[in-house]
Amino acid sequence: MAQVLEFKLPDLGEGLTEAEIVRWLVEVGDVVDIDQPVVEVETAKAMVEVPCPYGGVVTARFGDEGTELPVGAPLLTVAVGSSAEASGKSDSGAGTAEAEPAAADSGSGNVLVGYGTGAPPVRRRRVRPDGLKATGAAPAARVVAVPASPVSPAASAAASGRGTGPVAVVSPLVRRLARQHDLDLRRLAGSGPDGLILRADVESAIRSAAEAPAAAPAVPDEAPVRAAGERIPLRGVRGAVADKLSRSRREIPDATCWVDADATELMAARAAMNSADGPKVSVLALLARICTAALARYPELNSTVDQEAREIVRLPQVHLGFAAQTERGLVVPVVRDAHARSTESIGAEIARLTEAARTGTLKPAELTGGTFTLNNYGVFGVDGSTPIINHPEAAMLGVGRIVPKPWVYEGQLAVRQVVQLSLTFDHRVCDGGTAGGFLRHVADCVEQPALLLRSL
Repeated sequence: MAQVLEFKLPDLGEGLTEAEIVRWLVEVGDVVDIDQPVVEVETAKAMVEVPCPYGGVVTARFGDEGTELPVGAPLLTVAVGSSAEASGKSDSGAGTAEAEPAAADSGSGNVLVGYGTGAPPVRRRRVRPDGLKATGAAPAARVVAVPASPVSPAASAAASGRGTGPVAVVSPLVRRLARQHDLDLRRLAGSGPDGLILRADVESAIRSAAEAPAAAPAVPDEAPVRAAGERIPLRGVRGAVADKLSRSRREIPDATCWVDADATELMAARAAMNSADGPKVSVLALLARICTAALARYPELNSTVDQEAREIVRLPQVHLGFAAQTERGLVVPVVRDAHARSTESIGAEIARLTEAARTGTLKPAELTGGTFTLNNYGVFGVDGSTPIINHPEAAMLGVGRIVPKPWVYEGQLAVRQVVQLSLTFDHRVCDGGTAGGFLRHVADCVEQPALLLRSL
């Protein structure tokens, strides 16, 4: 006998209430260990792998890739116990299938599954708990099962991402393809076994829709016509960024000032540093170190506004965020305690967080708690910008590309490496004099890196 336990989407912290299934890491029938990652999900903060607290055989998965589940919704069920693991391993060569509920054991409140032995494997079609049909080989068995927590029709529909009733689709790729082209799978007739909808069926429907003439609906002249086109849900990381930027625009009376600076000496200092042994120093790391020095002189910009209390809260630590563009959108990883780090330490942490952002492995805690943001939009080949402040922070320093330009240097016209710096700040926390002083100090350090020695 094996006990089947239900694993629900856990609380991922940081106030997150839902997550989207990006990739399943296990299949039904796989044997999993305790704390083994079983699914990769995307939250409003980051991509995370979710480990399962049970060890045993996976008997069911709830939700396709692309489905958004609330915290507490069922993720999968696992049959634990030596007999379950032995069954999962012995059946691995012939395929797997979920157990079907048969009878209740009112005393336990858990799912109990008992497998018989001695009969050859047979092919059977079943409806999985998430409403999907599946096929697999299973031994002729005696199955006794009771759901640990019955799933309501609404919860089952939410887990499958569809309406009530099963859809004859097994492949997540087929479902994703249908979603991308706004196809209702319930209207398709599958050409596979038992009416299973295959990729070829979806592609045929896409071609038919593209070849069919577009019929314009008859509407009164004054009636609004809904714009057609591709619709991309604002959720996950992109949705969180949209919400934060919208809130920033609503609540923060921002202003921007900018200045051109001669970065020739800074680039020469960086080249000298990188000619020595040791890790290479990036321009972003140098600018980050300059920021911490400027914030020590102008702490007003390392603050936030408590609107309910009508107070400005100056923060003792500098947790420096930096904007990073990824395939999943813009994220802002945070270098903790940047004020207490050297340029080399800041550079190493920026490199680590950047790599994690690119691979989608940033933890939610690494994307929150920033007090000031550095935005290097020069990597996109532009000179200037008026960025939106990363709420609830009070300021953001923008850095354009560093390019050769004509410049008056020591009374003579020369070609120098010039960069445009901009500071967008919350006008509630300071006036233009403070903002201008901060920006001027940053520019002075860019032009004369030796000024940083005063704060080291």
